[in-house]
Amino acid sequence: MNDIDHQRAQRLMLEAQVDPAAVSPTDRHWLQAHLEGCEPCAALARFSTSALEQLRAVSVAVDPELVARTRLLVKFRTRELERQRSWLLPVWILCGMSWVIGVLTAPLVWRGFEWVGHRAGLPTLVWAGGFVLWWAFPAAVVLILLGAGRRQAARRT
Repeated sequence: MNDIDHQRAQRLMLEAQVDPAAVSPTDRHWLQAHLEGCEPCAALARFSTSALEQLRAVSVAVDPELVARTRLLVKFRTRELERQRSWLLPVWILCGMSWVIGVLTAPLVWRGFEWVGHRAGLPTLVWAGGFVLWWAFPAAVVLILLGAGRRQAARRT
């Protein structure tokens, strides 16, 4: 057996302990076969199971007010994340539309920059650079606005 098999077994043991339904029957069968033939992994599985059972046996008294506050904060954060996601859909739609329009108009914009460049007697590198900046400018503005929005959101939390 190699290290990759041991790492896979450890990952599957962890997944099975956290959420048994997350491990497919094929992986569960492979893990069982591996544990039967690998004593170090089998020992780790026994130790992990024993440690989890001991942790589950410990009773912890928690202040009901703390539980209520925590639930309220989780609900508040969930609503905040939902609001953030709700405005992202129109942004993604508009981004997609701008890419489609940009791709469709690229030849026209290129010809326009070329025409202005030749009329003004500019070197090709200059007017072609202008074309590149024409495409980069909106993306730079969006990045700046998103960065400012995230900094503002971070200050509020």
